[in-house]
Amino acid sequence: MKHDKEPVTAARHLDLKALALSGGDVFGHESLSKFERIMQETRGLGGDSVVNWSAHGEMRPGASGEDQVWLSLTAGAIVPLVCQRCMGSVDVALSVDRQFRFVSDEKTAEAEDDESEEDVLVLARDFDLPALVEDELLMELPLIPRHETCPQSVKLEALDADFDSVTPEKPNPFAVLAKMQIGKPS
Repeated sequence: MKHDKEPVTAARHLDLKALALSGGDVFGHESLSKFERIMQETRGLGGDSVVNWSAHGEMRPGASGEDQVWLSLTAGAIVPLVCQRCMGSVDVALSVDRQFRFVSDEKTAEAEDDESEEDVLVLARDFDLPALVEDELLMELPLIPRHETCPQSVKLEALDADFDSVTPEKPNPFAVLAKMQIGKPS
């Protein structure tokens, strides 16, 4: 993503309808450390990483013929996670390319979201775009992060060489019965 303009610093208080009416673009690149929930997933390792994002607002005709606010969002970051195979750090590339349609209230959003290919959100005059970027990147995190091929060999078994040789002999619980003289008169 290359842009000639400076990144938008007011993206946390974005007027989406004004952006859509102007057919405008906003973009930014922020340190991953500003995205608290993603940093929790990285266990604090992602402070040097950068999140790049861009968004385009536009008005599109809806099913009723009235124009609706739409937002196209792209975002990307390389996030250090813990490989669940070797327990070392693994850099995972996250990428988002999504379309959002905005409606006037939560009830409408709930009713239309399940039947729409795009995500349906509630239109807010003071929209937090970086929070949406973080939400979308969080949904891209793998369930089980791991290297394609771990940089170090992974020990897949734990054996103690002395374990099998030191197994103590267990007494037979029926040995006591064999020593008893049952049914013999004394």
